[in-house]
Amino acid sequence: MSKIPTVAIIGRTNVGKSTLFNRMIEQPKALISSVPGTTRDRNEAEVLWRAKIFRVVDTGGTDSEFGKEIEKATVDQVWRAANEADIILFVVDLKTGPMPQERALAKKLKTINKPVIVVGNKAETPNLVASVHNPEWRLAGLRSPMAVSALRGTGVGDLLDLIHKELRKIKRPSTERNEDPIVRVAIIGKPNVGKSSIVNAILGEERVITSPMTHTTREPIDTKIELNGKKYLFIDTAGMRKSGKVKRAGGLEAAGVARSKKAAETADVVLMVMEANEQIGTQDKAIAGILDSSNAGVIIVANKWDLVANKTPTTINDYEKYVAGMMPFISYAPIVFTSAKTGQRIENIFTLIDQVQAARTRELTEEELEKFLRQAVSHRAPIRGKVVKPPKALGLRQTGTCPPSFAVTIKAKREDAISQSYLRYIENRLHEEFDFTGTPVVVKARLPRITAV
Repeated sequence: MSKIPTVAIIGRTNVGKSTLFNRMIEQPKALISSVPGTTRDRNEAEVLWRAKIFRVVDTGGTDSEFGKEIEKATVDQVWRAANEADIILFVVDLKTGPMPQERALAKKLKTINKPVIVVGNKAETPNLVASVHNPEWRLAGLRSPMAVSALRGTGVGDLLDLIHKELRKIKRPSTERNEDPIVRVAIIGKPNVGKSSIVNAILGEERVITSPMTHTTREPIDTKIELNGKKYLFIDTAGMRKSGKVKRAGGLEAAGVARSKKAAETADVVLMVMEANEQIGTQDKAIAGILDSSNAGVIIVANKWDLVANKTPTTINDYEKYVAGMMPFISYAPIVFTSAKTGQRIENIFTLIDQVQAARTRELTEEELEKFLRQAVSHRAPIRGKVVKPPKALGLRQTGTCPPSFAVTIKAKREDAISQSYLRYIENRLHEEFDFTGTPVVVKARLPRITAV
């Protein structure tokens, strides 16, 4: 996706980088809190301005170097974003005045040889707006800050105009909005099952931070890529612990998990990452239940396959039967056995994503459905629901896609005349007869339409 020009937001902690990011993309995508280091990974999204688009990247604080591995990784992501960007937004806090860390940061930014726009955030009073002209803000010879209030939106339009102008100056003009279809792929799972490692293995770079520390990823992280002419948006999410633990933790973790669930609901395909070397627990089942009700396509990624001991030619089949028995409600999900550490079968994930997305959009013909229903009914007649007499199935038609949805027309006075177990039977038969790999199939009952004379 390198054709789209990129703008990176850089600065120390708590200067309002994520608030500015959300304001520019006009949605609350990045988590915001007063906790230093809330943002760790690079978070990116597209900005539409003057009928053109560019990519903006939010980053963690550059002063997160306190010796901990996770903080060093955060800073590493900052400089990766800076080096890949076309323009850098250097955000400072007008309320605090220039800090020693910012003077050092300004000197380092000068060495990158990229256009730098200094953004004076939190300009909520006339005095703060005027303060950008103070000589103390001429950091390392950079231009005086442009006063904005990301919280209120003041000055952000002027900032976007300046970005647009600078991109044209360096011959990286914002591109026209591309309406080509893109597949949204969310990566979901418990903490420390290797979700971020899977993302990095897929992308072939250290795009997101990995650490044995629980809740390393705090918010969904979007990354767009293009492969063989197809576009994908990968969304790495926060690990989902048991709801009781999340409630007790509260704060950032609760917010991150809520956004993980939202990512699953809005995704086309979800990669449910599990540890192949560990037993399936109650939380895995709970996550599978969330995915089953999300209507997204599902692929189970059995990660850490390299750690499974004493493998035999039947180990994969045995594991597939084990998963189907433990989580029957997503038995339609294919399983890919991977190792993010060694790269084993990572390339197979793209093939499965394409297959699942094709299944989600598949449409069956009337002839196919008529033949299918005739065979299904002959094998097992409709079972009555909340009525005395069993209903008669008159027809089956497809009512939608993503996921594939169908309506069984029944001869009865009420729709609940047919049992839910029989509708599930039809769903299972559809999975058996047609290529609906990885996607839920929804079947509902309908009464015959009454045509007015």
